[in-house]
Amino acid sequence: MNTIGTFRRSRTQLLGQPARPSGQRGFAGRVVQVVSSLAKWIDHLLERRRGRLALLEMTDDQLKDIGISRCDAHREGIKPLWE
Repeated sequence: MNTIGTFRRSRTQLLGQPARPSGQRGFAGRVVQVVSSLAKWIDHLLERRRGRLALLEMTDDQLKDIGISRCDAHREGIKPLWE
């Protein structure tokens, strides 16, 4: 073992706690995972909302090109964020 290796100890070694098996997260890791998942879900909802608002702004010719009637676009555009 080299000299630098003798000075490096993990936090669990310093506290006398056993190291966690790979794949397990501590509390902070789980919080980060939950927050990340929540941010992705909110981003998905907002992206869907932007698409619906874009439908409402399209002209009749543009809607006809994609095969959607004005009534269908309006019905989709007024849906709540969570649907």
